[in-house]
Amino acid sequence: MEIQPTGSTVAPRPRRRAAAALGVVGELMITAGLVLALFVGYSLWWTGVLADRRADTAAGRLRNTWSAAPAVPGTQPAAAPPVYAVGDGIGFLHVPALGRGNQTLIRMGTEPAVLNEGVAGVYDGPYRAAMPWDAQGNFTLAAHRDGHGARFHDLDRVAPGDAVVVETRDRWYVYRVDGTLPQTSKYDTGIIAPVPKGSPYTGPGRYLTLTTCTPVYTSRYRMAVWASLSRVDQVDAARTPPAELR
Repeated sequence: MEIQPTGSTVAPRPRRRAAAALGVVGELMITAGLVLALFVGYSLWWTGVLADRRADTAAGRLRNTWSAAPAVPGTQPAAAPPVYAVGDGIGFLHVPALGRGNQTLIRMGTEPAVLNEGVAGVYDGPYRAAMPWDAQGNFTLAAHRDGHGARFHDLDRVAPGDAVVVETRDRWYVYRVDGTLPQTSKYDTGIIAPVPKGSPYTGPGRYLTLTTCTPVYTSRYRMAVWASLSRVDQVDAARTPPAELR
């Protein structure tokens, strides 16, 4: 029989086991919290760093293909509109409301492999997007709101009256925002229709639609910004941007 010091008490064995179990559970919860924090950091920050690097490299390559001076209008026969495959770069999106010097590479396709590169992707379904140079239609783009470059993180700051510019090799397409849709179902394909459902438009025209997830840090719903073409400027030899970007 074990002799205990006078005045000492002995904790029942089941209580000691419970305390040990609680300690293990606490350590596991702390570890899980750290793992979750690392995952969130990876998803929201590190994927953005990698996407921005890749997008900058791709943007540089595209601009290098534009290095030759653009043809003077009327000096050469009109070329057939280019045909692009998924992943091809077609130009740049400029949204001054998202910050001075805002620029996003535009690529064909909205697959994760495209959007995760920190770009704005051109929808290829269920309605194939019209190109800016088409006589009419809806040029529809999507981009991430969080992680992977988060090019449309602040899309909710864009308001009617704001300018949006699409830059291609030889044209600046200047749009003016006419309406926004703060939230709709992610299955609502009508917002990217040729005449977008819920927009201010009632007939065919030359439109631009920007879409992303909402609320921030979720992908539960979609939001949309609608704009119509205001004018088209020819790119000069100095590649002088339109007044809306100066």
